[in-house]
Amino acid sequence: MPSARSELGTRGEALAAAHLEALGMRIAARNYRTRYGEVDLIAHEGDTVVFVEVKTRRGSAYGTPEESITPRKLDHLAKTAVLYLQANGLEQRPWRVDLIAIKLGRDGPSINHVRSIVERETF
Repeated sequence: MPSARSELGTRGEALAAAHLEALGMRIAARNYRTRYGEVDLIAHEGDTVVFVEVKTRRGSAYGTPEESITPRKLDHLAKTAVLYLQANGLEQRPWRVDLIAIKLGRDGPSINHVRSIVERETF
């Protein structure tokens, strides 16, 4: 039986994927895992490969979704991105890491899409 936390994460990832598709992006992969960790969504926006970390919260007890992204997490996301690009022959493509922060409330979800928390030039 899935935990409440995993159900929350699954719901957030579904909302994030729908958000990206509404922006015209194509979802290429979900829950891509490497030895460095996992990237929730990988999308294509034109020629750019976009690695998306999704953070979903119901309340503020654990801080905001944005506050959960640490320098160590950014490093792991960038390393995972590079491994994906290498494994798929996409090393020459532009890429970035985005954060989609979702807050679930009584009035429905609010989505904050923060672009470029890591870019190729910074890694």
